[in-house]
Amino acid sequence: MIEFIAAGENLPFTVALGLMAAIGLLEGVAALIGLGISGVLDSMLPDVDLPDIDADADFDLHAGSGLTKLLGWLHVGRVPVLVLMIIFLTSFGLCGLALQWFASNTIGFLLPALVASIPSFLAALPCVRVAGGLLAKVIPKDETSAVSEDSFVGRVATLTLGTARRSEPAQAKLRDQFGQTHYVMVEPDETEEEFEAGTQVLLVKRSGSIFQAIKNTSDALVDS
Repeated sequence: MIEFIAAGENLPFTVALGLMAAIGLLEGVAALIGLGISGVLDSMLPDVDLPDIDADADFDLHAGSGLTKLLGWLHVGRVPVLVLMIIFLTSFGLCGLALQWFASNTIGFLLPALVASIPSFLAALPCVRVAGGLLAKVIPKDETSAVSEDSFVGRVATLTLGTARRSEPAQAKLRDQFGQTHYVMVEPDETEEEFEAGTQVLLVKRSGSIFQAIKNTSDALVDS
């Protein structure tokens, strides 16, 4: 079994499973120190108006943007991207090893890695859709409410890790109108300012995935 898993033809699948385990471990450790990798990853993605595709609906790339339909079909926006990534890596790795095991026991040799990767990749996508759909039903709706990051401007955030300086953003967390926690990257709006961990700041504008902020000096404004 060890020789089978370590075979060069199975490298893409063992790497995928190893990466899945590493991501899960890293997310667990990061959660202990208050660093939300999943939230940061979601915040780095561009805002996409994803259609609300019913779980039993047919997949039709002709209805709207192909990329948008694909993302909606995979439940991106309804389930954290990191969770979907873990599901994909697990599905791809297991499907690939299963295919290679079947090939080894029927034709007597393993398929080339590239040849085996193509059907494994295609098989992993429906797995992501099915598992993502089940998770989307379990995750509370207020945790998956679609919120544009532009709406974060004007809200108070709290620096959670590191020191934010101009051109050296640090992570901060905030709550939206639904009470959902988001992690964003923040830098001072003024060049000479810097924010230590624990500082409450007011987001004043957004530049791509980075928010510029000023120190919150009003007791009336809180990170609620």
